[in-house]
Amino acid sequence: MTVQEQRHARSHWSGVASADEMGRWEAVAAEVAATLATDALERDRANAQPSRELDLLRDAGLVTLLDPAEFGGGGAHWETAFRVVRVLARADASVAQVLAYHYINEGNIGFAVDPARQPELYRRTVEGRWMWGDSVNPVDPDLVLSPDGEGYRLNGVKRFSTGASVGDVVLASARVDGGARAGQQVFVLLDHDRAGIEYLGDWDALGQRLSASGSVAFREVAVAEADVLGVLGDEPFSSLITPGIQLAFGNLYLGIAQGALERARELTRARTNSWFLSPASLYRDDPFVQRTFGELVARTDAVEALADRVGRRFDEVVAVGDGVTAQLRGELAQAVARLKVVSTEVGLDVASRVFEVTGSSSARSSVGLDLYWRNIRTHSLHDPVDYKKLEVGAYYLNGELQPISLYT
Repeated sequence: MTVQEQRHARSHWSGVASADEMGRWEAVAAEVAATLATDALERDRANAQPSRELDLLRDAGLVTLLDPAEFGGGGAHWETAFRVVRVLARADASVAQVLAYHYINEGNIGFAVDPARQPELYRRTVEGRWMWGDSVNPVDPDLVLSPDGEGYRLNGVKRFSTGASVGDVVLASARVDGGARAGQQVFVLLDHDRAGIEYLGDWDALGQRLSASGSVAFREVAVAEADVLGVLGDEPFSSLITPGIQLAFGNLYLGIAQGALERARELTRARTNSWFLSPASLYRDDPFVQRTFGELVARTDAVEALADRVGRRFDEVVAVGDGVTAQLRGELAQAVARLKVVSTEVGLDVASRVFEVTGSSSARSSVGLDLYWRNIRTHSLHDPVDYKKLEVGAYYLNGELQPISLYT
């Protein structure tokens, strides 16, 4: 940590991840991924709540990965967390999504919470092995927080609340209607079973079926002032959470592409024949099969190189703390947007074209190769990638940075 970084430090994150740190946690994630892979397709078809899967994450220490070591957390960096999401996505993108959102939701402790309150929140999170779900979706109508005595009452419905139904706590965003905080957009942290919260169980998408992303209804939910974690705004450091979630998406899509390639490789190598016009006797020796794999693998590796570079840069910017400027934050968001563009397009292409090199038998329902395409096709619709291209182009041509929001 440099002298300047020490002067501006605002969270416990400093410096960048060592090779030992990343290697150790990637190995842990790979072990969890191997367990998830054994029945990923069956669990996807069951469309059930991923409670058992989240216990695997807790037992492996992945839920508390980013928490300070002094409270019993993993003490790891964001680059490591993004790598973990990537590894898990190769086997089960739904579970990887829930963990990614957890990292971002809980990350608000370090980004947006008063430093005086951080130790208690970290202590409770680590001791309880809390999984943080969210009910933040910014394109939904606002939840409304109305003053009620010394506290508030929360009302409204939020769709796409990833992890909320299976989490230990729920992070919700709401607009304050009246009182000293009138007009503020705030984050509140609520325990899962608080009276008035109803998990509607209406998530029934093409993919990411175990991401627990259903709607949540809040009806006269009692909220204390102490439940308010912070205010949503455009302050550069606290708003790093948005490039963070977009960076997690990039790693999620990359992991899906890598998983699709690994599965396609297994299927291709297991085939004992080749197309009757092929000069090769084995399918895996066919020149067109090899050419297609070569293209998809090379492009996926290029995305991985960019993801690694941007992941390292994210930690470097986080370490600056209060010294983060709007320009520095904007430049980081630009790098993340470039990853979002290529990870989306390469991931979708890979997950679709692997069928070309695995043959008609790979389209059988029992094979489940479609799971990768269904997952990335579903989640990549989270926010239009064309607007990320627009961001990149506007900055490249004119130096224009997008206004800070929960999408940019």
